Amino acid sequence: MLRRLYDWVLHWAETPYGTWALFILAFCESSFFPIPPDVLLIALSVALPKKSLKYALVCSGGSLLGGCFGYFIGWQFMATVGDAIIRFYGLAEKYGYIQGLYTRYDAWAVGIAGFTPIPYKVFTITAGAFRINFLVFIVASAVSRSARFFIVGGLIYLFGPKIQSFIERYFNALAVAFVVLLIVGFVVIKYLI
Repeated sequence: MLRRLYDWVLHWAETPYGTWALFILAFCESSFFPIPPDVLLIALSVALPKKSLKYALVCSGGSLLGGCFGYFIGWQFMATVGDAIIRFYGLAEKYGYIQGLYTRYDAWAVGIAGFTPIPYKVFTITAGAFRINFLVFIVASAVSRSARFFIVGGLIYLFGPKIQSFIERYFNALAVAFVVLLIVGFVVIKYLI
């Protein structure tokens, strides 16, 4: 079933509605949909490399608004809708762990989830459920999601279609490396300032 969803998402790259589909996919993935928008972002960007930064912006905007919707689900409907989404992804037993991450790291938890392959939707919903500061949530989401999508779009803009297989093959490793470098950077700044 997941493969059919994946193929369905990719088919939008061949239609005149690809940009709208990217926005809607990014919105939905941030709150409930299982297929990441990177798939369509890469397909659209490879087809038109000169528009890849525009596609990254569309993807970032859709993801940020979708994250706000996920936050709203957790804030107002955790018992009915939020719990069902978290159970669907098999993460119900991690709920307490995620709460602990918010207690200790606040914006870092959102930022890391927004950039890495960790299901961002779980963090958007639980951010609302745990009532983390909404402005902190917005800033962390905007930075992490935009970084993720603009790196992909930027690489395709610079290197064209030949970078696609590299991104698809090493995306998880690249995401983890970016997070490690980001944390090291903040630790260095903290101890130097």
